[in-house]
Formats: sequence, C-alpha cells, structure tokens
Amino acid sequence: MSNEEIDRVYDILKHIMDDNSVPRNIRRAAEESNEILSRKDEDPTVRASTVISILDEISNDPNIPIHARTLVWEILSELESVRD
Repeated sequence: MSNEEIDRVYDILKHIMDDNSVPRNIRRAAEESNEILSRKDEDPTVRASTVISILDEISNDPNIPIHARTLVWEILSELESVRD
C-alpha cells in the first residue's frame, strides 16, 4: 500500500469520524479502522483485509447516512485494490 493510498484512506476516515451526522457506532468503526491501518508492524494485506471486514459490516448498517455510505464504499474500493 503506497503512502498516497494510505493518506487518502486516512483523510476519508477522518472525515467520517469528524461528522456529527454519522452515528457514533459508525464513527467508532472508522476510528478503529484508522488505528488498524496505522499499524506498521503488520502486513499491509492483513491490515487492508481487517479494515475491509469492519467497513463492509458498517456499510450495511441501516442507520448510516448516504454520504457516509458512499465514503465507506470509496475506502473499500481503495483497499480492495491493495488486497488483490
């Protein structure tokens, strides 16, 4: 995973975490995802897969606002390219 890709994902996750219109459980999942991605001691593929799992689950949450769901899908797309 390149630094550019990581920075882009961090920025999107930060946007979700800072958005008060997003339910707390979804902001918490974004924060957890950010922490997982920042672990440099783990393989990037493992980190990407773990975050994909977390974000895939919240993207199906009926309480997630449309704009946040779109951002989650964008992150998932970025991370899928890393995992493959």
